[in-house]
Amino acid sequence: MSTLFIADLHLCDEEPAITAGFIHFLSHQAVNADALYILGDLFESWIGDDDRQPLHQHIASAIKTLVDSGVPCYFIHGNRDFLIGKAFARASGMILLPELQVLDLYGRKMLIMHGDTLCTDDSGYQAFRQKVHTPWIQTLFLTLPLFIRRHIAAKMRAGSKAANSSKSLTIMDVNPQAVIDVLTEYQAQWLIHGHTHRPEIHELTANQQPAFRCVLGAWHEEGSMIKVTPESVELISFPF
Repeated sequence: MSTLFIADLHLCDEEPAITAGFIHFLSHQAVNADALYILGDLFESWIGDDDRQPLHQHIASAIKTLVDSGVPCYFIHGNRDFLIGKAFARASGMILLPELQVLDLYGRKMLIMHGDTLCTDDSGYQAFRQKVHTPWIQTLFLTLPLFIRRHIAAKMRAGSKAANSSKSLTIMDVNPQAVIDVLTEYQAQWLIHGHTHRPEIHELTANQQPAFRCVLGAWHEEGSMIKVTPESVELISFPF
C-alpha cells in the first residue's frame, strides 16, 4: 500500500529526458501505487486545452493508461499550468482538485497544495497571482488566438525569470508563519507541497503537536517523489 506525490516536472519539448523519465515513472512505479497526486507544474507552461501539442497528447495518453490500469491520478494546479482545464482532464483521466486538499492517508491527516500561496513574503508574485487567477482575465485570455497566447506566455516567462534573478532565496521560500497558519486552520500535522524546488522534510510544531512539512523536488537532473505508506512518509529521489 502506497500513495505517491510528485510536482514541478516542468515538461516541455526542450527537455525530452524529463518526459521520458516521467513516462518510465508512470509505468514502473506509479502503476504499483494506490493513487498518484501531481501537485502542480506538470508542464512548463499551459495556454489552454486547445493547444494540442504532440507532447500534451503524449502525456495525456500515458496518464490515461495509468488510470485505466486502476490507479487514480489527481491534479492540483501549479503556477505554470493553472489553465489546465476539463478537456485535458478528460483526455488524461486526471481528477482536478482545488488548490488545497485535505486527505486521510493511512491514519494521517495530510494537507496537499502546490505551495506558491505559502510564499507570502514575495508580495510582487502574490499580486501577479491574484491577477492571473481572476476568472474574467482567464476567460479573456483563452479567447485569444493561440499565436497571441504563445507570445504573451513567452513574455511572462521571461519577465518572471528576470524578476526572480533579483529576489533573495528567502523571499521566494515559504513563510514559516503561513505554514503554521494553514496547518492550524485545517487541524493537520502533515503538509506536502512543491513549488520551491527545495526538497526536504521539515519538522515543526503546529496545533501544539509535532508537525511535518514535506517539500517535493523539481525534476531537473533526477526525479523526486514523496511516498506515503501506512508505516512511513519518505522523500525519494531517483534517476530518470
